[in-house]
Amino acid sequence: MEEENFFEKVYAVARKIPSGRVTSYGAIARYLGAARSARMVGWAMNACNGREDVPAHRVVNRKGVLTGKHHFEGTNLMQQLLENEGVEVEDNQIIDFDILFWDPSDELDTTE
Repeated sequence: MEEENFFEKVYAVARKIPSGRVTSYGAIARYLGAARSARMVGWAMNACNGREDVPAHRVVNRKGVLTGKHHFEGTNLMQQLLENEGVEVEDNQIIDFDILFWDPSDELDTTE
């Protein structure tokens, strides 16, 4: 039950990532006060299994690599979804990651 609640908190943050921007598993974990739980954020993204209300394609690793791409249907769906939003990807890595990075700790009120 506790894991489910954490996953729902992760999904709530992911829903706030603006189109054309990306964040990392670790950034979401830090925002939620669980800095050492980046891997659990990844599990949450994998567990959402393409729920249309959760833009899991906007969550990448701390270097901007599409590490979760294997959990999307089709070979390049994660990349295609990002590119549809104007995000450039080359060799499974976000181009201009530092510019496109959205940090929930900077962008969201901690009471949200």
